Amino acid sequence: MKKIFKILIAAVLGILAYFVIATYPKLDLISGFSAKSIASGHFIDKRTIETIEKGDNDIPLLNLATNTVDESEQSASSSVYGLKKRKAIYREGLGATLINADFDVHKPYLIPKRNKSTSTLPFPYGNSEPKDTIFQEVDYRKLKGAVNSTFDASDTKEKRTRAVVVLYKNKLIAEQYSTGFTKNSSILGWSMTKSITSSAFGVLVKQGKFDIHKSAPISEWQDDDRKSITTNNLLQMNSGLEWEENYSSICDATKMLFLAEDMGAVQLEKAPKFKPNTQWNYSSGTTNLLSKILRGQFRTHQEYLDFWYSAVVDKIGMNSMLVETDMVGNFVGSSYGWATARDWSKFGLLYLNKGNWNGEQILDESWINYTKKPTATSNGGYGAQFWLNAGGKFPDVPRDMYYCSGFQGQMVAIIPSLEMVIVRMGLKENPDFDFNGFLKKVIESVKQSKAMVE
Repeated sequence: MKKIFKILIAAVLGILAYFVIATYPKLDLISGFSAKSIASGHFIDKRTIETIEKGDNDIPLLNLATNTVDESEQSASSSVYGLKKRKAIYREGLGATLINADFDVHKPYLIPKRNKSTSTLPFPYGNSEPKDTIFQEVDYRKLKGAVNSTFDASDTKEKRTRAVVVLYKNKLIAEQYSTGFTKNSSILGWSMTKSITSSAFGVLVKQGKFDIHKSAPISEWQDDDRKSITTNNLLQMNSGLEWEENYSSICDATKMLFLAEDMGAVQLEKAPKFKPNTQWNYSSGTTNLLSKILRGQFRTHQEYLDFWYSAVVDKIGMNSMLVETDMVGNFVGSSYGWATARDWSKFGLLYLNKGNWNGEQILDESWINYTKKPTATSNGGYGAQFWLNAGGKFPDVPRDMYYCSGFQGQMVAIIPSLEMVIVRMGLKENPDFDFNGFLKKVIESVKQSKAMVE
């Protein structure tokens, strides 16, 4: 018995040692991710804690977190076995923000002034229900099958699609939602928000107020090698700055999202590792630095907050969109944009139509072309805060497709040659979710589309 007891003690100590070495350093990130996820999902999309825990937070290690919501304070708190408690607060107009212990929750704050569309035009150009439009070249039975095939049967979690919207020739031709989600559900786009950030620069360029090919306007870089980095390099993820983006570990990206007060400052402080335009490296820190640069283009913080919406979002009637802010009040342009699947499709439609929205030129066509021009060192996979299929990542999809892409498989696919926008929101991404197969099936529902792909 003594021997067995000693073995048990050794096993327990071994488990504790493993926990301390492998897991304890991650507790800040686990509780931070969980608190932020609960606060955003609950206060933005009105989901219950249980729904968020079983849906959004059912990924390794997050199930260790214990979560509570304070309705009166509009906050969510999470901890792991009572350790490393983190809190996220919700503020109308700014969304949920993960805060540190010394954050002043009583300090006055600014919120964006919105001019939301009240258009009675049918969706997608207005807020009324879309009119039935029948295209002779669309095989609607095949299309319905293609869309339905991306959703799970009840009580399974194999594909985890939440929403699909398909636009063809500026009309809605397919739409479907999983249980618990509707056309009114706001869904986190994660890194699709990067494309929103890029669009804000596109408007400044159109207005003649910004030159992306000049050195990035960052005073801290002017006395070292970083002064040669242009805003174009940043938009194309080609700055040469150090950055690690690996969501399965403690890295630059996770520390930024779940620990940093000023997320834009994290990439700003990194040292150069390569010369600009010689080494493509995906970096959410770069996009938040771009958000910080945008802040510097406006005299007041209110003007900065308003611009993101007045320049693009509200112009195209993305009434549901909300971009959340960090602790210093800047938009987390890398990751925290929320909108309905329909509103995400509106954003895709703006780009499909070369920056024109129902007769108004919001972005110059030259900006759209710049957006989808392959970055020199990305092997045809990346443009300016948009992903590309120019390198053939999806072999059964036209090479001219470019797309917004987010963590866990969010996608707004824009296919100019087929006049299509395809939106998929969910909780699984490549390779667990077959995007190539899904897109191929939708495309093939349009007769003669195979010839167009070839």
